[in-house]
Amino acid sequence: MKTFARLFDRLDRTTATNAKIEALIDYFRSADPGDAAWAVSFLTGRRIKRLVNTRELREWAAAASGLPLWLVEDSYEHVGDLAETLHLLLPPADTGSPAPGLASMVNDHLLALRAADDDQRRRAVLEMWRRLDGSERFLFNKLLTGGFRVGVSKRLVTRALAEVAGVDSSLIAHRLMGRWQPTASFFGGLVAPQSDDDIDPAVPYPFFLAAPLEDEPETLGEPGAWQAEWKWDGIRAQLIRRAGQTYVWSRGEELMNGRFPEIEAAAEQLPDGCVLDGEIMAWRADKPLPFALLQRRIGRKKPGPKTLADAPVAFLAYDCLESDGQDIRTQPLAMRLRQLDLALAAAPDLRRSGAIDFQDWAELPALRASARERGVEGLMLKHLDSPYRVGRKRGDWWKWKVEPYTFDGVLIYAQPGHGRRSGLFTDYTFAVHDGEALVPVAKAYSGLSQAEIDRLDRWIRSHTRERFGPVRSVEPVHVFELAFEGIAASRRHKSGIALRFPRIHRWREDLSVADADSLADLQRLLEHEPA
Repeated sequence: MKTFARLFDRLDRTTATNAKIEALIDYFRSADPGDAAWAVSFLTGRRIKRLVNTRELREWAAAASGLPLWLVEDSYEHVGDLAETLHLLLPPADTGSPAPGLASMVNDHLLALRAADDDQRRRAVLEMWRRLDGSERFLFNKLLTGGFRVGVSKRLVTRALAEVAGVDSSLIAHRLMGRWQPTASFFGGLVAPQSDDDIDPAVPYPFFLAAPLEDEPETLGEPGAWQAEWKWDGIRAQLIRRAGQTYVWSRGEELMNGRFPEIEAAAEQLPDGCVLDGEIMAWRADKPLPFALLQRRIGRKKPGPKTLADAPVAFLAYDCLESDGQDIRTQPLAMRLRQLDLALAAAPDLRRSGAIDFQDWAELPALRASARERGVEGLMLKHLDSPYRVGRKRGDWWKWKVEPYTFDGVLIYAQPGHGRRSGLFTDYTFAVHDGEALVPVAKAYSGLSQAEIDRLDRWIRSHTRERFGPVRSVEPVHVFELAFEGIAASRRHKSGIALRFPRIHRWREDLSVADADSLADLQRLLEHEPA
């Protein structure tokens, strides 16, 4: 645990990419393989489900520190991060008790809490608080609450592991895909120099992500070297047919077998040793359906007949990554598309995401403008000579989305953020007019500059009306323009609507609260959404 805590401190103290990679390399080369496996798990975004509720932790901290519970609660509200609050309030550790390693701490102490009763959990947590100090205790609290975050991306972890293993980073990225357990043997295989002949047949490839096109498409050069496609509004997925089995993986590395049985049945016709990249869409009669309909399928691991009938889906394939058991990602897109056509010829129930016929860049703006009417998000532009890369690499694949919807909303609630932002109010709730009342319609936490966040944080602290735990109700005086991608009716929201991907577009200091939009404005927008 001490070694992992030192790594955390090194990563937390710098914003320099090379310094972070150096810290990761030093750690992975010296750490116990079991500890390193859990470090990889946490650093790449995997989390342990919360094992103890926050109320219990605050009560136990009050007892351990000898402080009244109200003072612990008040401190938590001021600090905004429970792990940090506990770290600050608890008494010094017993230096005579050595701290366990990371793997031991997780396997023998944290995960053991799942089968423990209330008293056993309390005694186990108090024991770890007694043995850990400094960053070790802070990290234990973060892992305990499921809130571990550090300023390092999965891409940087992959680069560091590739340097340790002496292999290409794309190979490490592939080894990190799919289902794996953080064990010493897993870490040994992760940094092994040998080939990947023994990779689980269910494992998908790392996804290639398009970068947003910020300039006009004419800047890309000769249009004949590019393919234009619709940017579908669905679930990005890989469809795998290997060893007589079918696997459906989301971009979030979630195995979705059982949720889309019609797609799995259609994929049984694919030749063995085939991997397709594409989009799962709500689909009926050769037309896309709204994403809100697809959401009915996402949470159902075994959809019933009514769900299958009410929310039909299709897989639209737009790339082939493996053919006849051979990885063909390094081949040009034009060649991969020929392999895609051959694969789909054997599986007629799967759909092809076809190219858009165009001869000149001047033809595309009008097509892009028609995207919402067609139920899509915009256009994709792919170079025909491009390989299938790993992650978001600029230059070969571009997404040219339609301009987002916007509305002007009033800030009514704020709460602290997480990690480095735990001491600042950065998560906001916005409302619109509904008669004489303000009804909340969206939450957003991105879009402001650091200077604007600091300024708004100071204002929130001095203009709080009510407090609800970490949440503060503020005076409704500030108006913000928010952007969002889509709108749908919702029974779960007080406003009756749900917005997709809301984010702050700008602070409208030129507007008064009376100038903010109304719920009726958003409802009219909902009426014009493609059905």
